[in-house]
Amino acid sequence: MPPIRVVFMGTAPFAVPSLEILAEHGYPIPAVVTGPDRPRGRGREISPTAVKVAALSLGIPVLQPERLRDPGFAGALRSLDPALIVVVAFRILPPEVFRIPRCGAINLHASLLPRYRGAAPINRAIMNGEGETGVTTFFLEESVDTGNVLLQARTPIQPDDDAGTLHDRLAEVGAEVVLHTVRLIEQGKAVPRAQDPALASPAPKIFREDCRIDWNRPAERIRNHIRGLSPSPAAFTMHDGKVLKIFRARAAAGALAPGTVEAGRGTLLVGTADHPLALEDLQQEGKKRMTVVEFLRGYKISTGDRLG
Repeated sequence: MPPIRVVFMGTAPFAVPSLEILAEHGYPIPAVVTGPDRPRGRGREISPTAVKVAALSLGIPVLQPERLRDPGFAGALRSLDPALIVVVAFRILPPEVFRIPRCGAINLHASLLPRYRGAAPINRAIMNGEGETGVTTFFLEESVDTGNVLLQARTPIQPDDDAGTLHDRLAEVGAEVVLHTVRLIEQGKAVPRAQDPALASPAPKIFREDCRIDWNRPAERIRNHIRGLSPSPAAFTMHDGKVLKIFRARAAAGALAPGTVEAGRGTLLVGTADHPLALEDLQQEGKKRMTVVEFLRGYKISTGDRLG
């Protein structure tokens, strides 16, 4: 029996390994659906999504609908006759789209559902100090991230992980889980199981004020906050009216009032609710990211200054 036809939908780099693994294992992908080309990056040049770049390199046709509820888009999907839709890091699909394939539509989510439902599961898991997370494949339903679970894979969150390193690891783990899930569906061996709503927790979208550091919190909570937002969108604090982004920090000995700075030769300590944090990677607004040693060479900050 030939492999089932799969339409893949994704936008962000997180989705690329899943697309590539399905193509590598011979699944016919009549089209990839991704977001429109948009202004991206610091130069705001019109650029394709990471998934579009990957699809074109694989020789797969690309659809870029502005509106997923456009009847023309649904008609184009039906004409492709997919057995399954695979969704990774994409938009919320309307029922008239995800019900088109005979096998339904599955999604890869970067948490162990029902934990961390929402737009920012990787960030929120680290910010909350979790020691473990994972990925989940599940069937799409109208309520976001609530469908029946197919497969899960767990991975520890290492003490020095940030959102970037965990993102990359989960993308690779997730690709294997997607492949295994598609095979089970193809073979008629998938065993979906319902999520327990009592175990659900949210992972809402990150907004700017979520990124501001509260130096009145304990050091470990602040460090997790920084890790969970690094490298993007990045935790920040204010100094003398300037935005300072903080990408990495470690625990330090001593005692300082919350938000108070102790600047030394190549070191920058900031007080918290308990012990200080030593800032390691920073970025002044409008400048590049740099180590604390590089930062202190060109930025004026003194012992006794306050961050907030």
